[in-house]
Amino acid sequence: MGALGPKADAIVVLGCRIDDCGEPSPALSRRLTMALQAYRQGRADRVVVSGGRQWGTHVEAVVMQKTLVSWGLPQDRIWLEACSLTTGENAWYTARLAAENGVRRVVLVTCDFHLPRARACFEASGLECTAAPVATPGGIRRSRAFRERLSRILDAISGPTKNI
Repeated sequence: MGALGPKADAIVVLGCRIDDCGEPSPALSRRLTMALQAYRQGRADRVVVSGGRQWGTHVEAVVMQKTLVSWGLPQDRIWLEACSLTTGENAWYTARLAAENGVRRVVLVTCDFHLPRARACFEASGLECTAAPVATPGGIRRSRAFRERLSRILDAISGPTKNI
């Protein structure tokens, strides 16, 4: 254990918008940068890219994987979770993948405004989480706060696995 805490079994980076040309949005680029830094710091030996939403013809997890590989992360260190469409599904499908591979502790990478709800979903799915919040510019963070509060209420109503 060091300043970063105990080593995790995997780093999980949550999907986000993909540009029309198939490039990660600025928010997703920040998340991927954080995940790559965590990997290079030795926080875990695997990275799970989680997100099945399709933006045009581009699937989040596939774009995330391609981007990380182009930045130097070995492809065999990346696990693809491309079924989820919501934060609750990110957690559920990742927890299922984790259980199949003996993963219990994850470093969870997402935007700072999204992290409390995402962490709650992942912990409810049985994973131990260390947070790796990605800073969001102030104006964007404020505009997302209401949406996150509403989503937290919907998560509480539906639960992470009821729609799967």
